Amino acid sequence: MTDALELDALWEEFHHAVNMTSQELAARLRVSDAAEETEPLPDQAGSPTWQHVLAILQKRRTDLTDDDIRTMYEVVDTVTEQRDEENEPAADDTRRRHHLMALGHDPLKPPQ
Repeated sequence: MTDALELDALWEEFHHAVNMTSQELAARLRVSDAAEETEPLPDQAGSPTWQHVLAILQKRRTDLTDDDIRTMYEVVDTVTEQRDEENEPAADDTRRRHHLMALGHDPLKPPQ
C-alpha cells in the first residue's frame, strides 16, 4: 500500500499527466469506438485502461484502490515517456496524439 505522502504526490502527477476532464475523455472514448451506424454504450467504450482512467477521474482520492494506484503509476510513466515538451505531437501527428489521448492526455490542450 502507498503511504499518504506518496499517494498525494501520485494524485498530483496523475492529474497533471491526465489533462482531459472525465467528460472530455468519455466523449473521446465514444468517438473512438463509434462505428458508422452505431455508438457503444458509455460504460463499454474504449479499452479497459481507458475505462479505468475515466473511473479514476470520477473518484475521490480516498476511494482509490490498489488497482487504481497501479494504473495511475502506469499512466504517469507512459505519458511522461511519450511526451516531449519541446516536440509535442502536432495536430497532424494523429497516431501519437490519439495514443496519448487514450490515457487522458491531450498534448494540444494548453496547460492550465
